[in-house]
Amino acid sequence: MAKTTKPRVAVFKFASCDGCQLSLLDCEDELLAVTGAIDIAYFPEATRAESKGNYDITFIEGSITTPHDAERIHGIREKSKLLITLGACATAGGIQSLRNFKKVEDFVSIVYASPAYIDTLSTSTAISEHVTVDAELRGCPINKYQLLELVNATLNGRVPNLPKFSVCMECKQNSTSCVMVAHGTPCLGPVTQAGCNALCPSYNRGCFGCFGPKETPNTTSLGERWTKLGSSNLEILQAFRTYNANAEAFRKESEAHEK
Repeated sequence: MAKTTKPRVAVFKFASCDGCQLSLLDCEDELLAVTGAIDIAYFPEATRAESKGNYDITFIEGSITTPHDAERIHGIREKSKLLITLGACATAGGIQSLRNFKKVEDFVSIVYASPAYIDTLSTSTAISEHVTVDAELRGCPINKYQLLELVNATLNGRVPNLPKFSVCMECKQNSTSCVMVAHGTPCLGPVTQAGCNALCPSYNRGCFGCFGPKETPNTTSLGERWTKLGSSNLEILQAFRTYNANAEAFRKESEAHEK
């Protein structure tokens, strides 16, 4: 009988805080069963072992912010059969994409004592803007149960069962009262993809949009609703410019309030 080869898995980091990789490690007991079915070829966050070569599944955390990384991601893509992006940084540019709305030179001159040594791009962009991505997992950080579902589906050759609906659906499932209706609290839930189990609304706080735009979000309507609740253009702009500031729907809505 021919020996079955385990899928070779790699995890790479770009510009990010490591939060999504930590979410992966936080799976703990659940990952024990998974690790028996795969060969972890490269994962600096978890092991010093490094196995070069091609990978069956590659997970990417972080956004592209430097010329070096813009080149490096192409080399990783060439060696990867499947490439999956993890978290807001990899899928939308992350919080660091706030630089996209200003001149990055101004930030560099303020933060660094010797700006001449800094080699950076003027933008922070998602991995998909540079190479083909086979699947993406949203969140800041990602939901570990969605990650396990994605890994399970990938290993078994099926389509992952991941939500495309809004956080509002999670509020309904949890019998959580709508904070906008009940308290007049501005909330991004109607335009944000589910994944957090409506954590913030469960504490009577508006959704911060950690999982980025849901499928076909009506951000214009939500912006108008926030205006009726008394939010200023600046407050609406700032609400859409957080972890997923460069996601197209959020970016366009924030720019509409840039006056």
